[in-house]
Amino acid sequence: MVIGSLPMAISRKKLFKDALQLEQQDRVELAKLLIDSLDSATEQDVEEAWAREIDRRTAELDAGTAETIPWETVRARLRAPRG
Repeated sequence: MVIGSLPMAISRKKLFKDALQLEQQDRVELAKLLIDSLDSATEQDVEEAWAREIDRRTAELDAGTAETIPWETVRARLRAPRG
């Protein structure tokens, strides 16, 4: 099996078995690193989109152009029976 341009010199089973020998905190960090390696530019795009949306909403609030709903109204809507 080839990963990138390097041949895989160790089997996944062996790698997993070796990883299980790590201390718990090291396994947690390894798991995080592996998960982070799966998060491609798509996640970065999502983060950037949320940052733009937050900036847009904040600007609307600051300008007084945002339509806001009082918390009491929101709470009443959430508690209202649906159906």
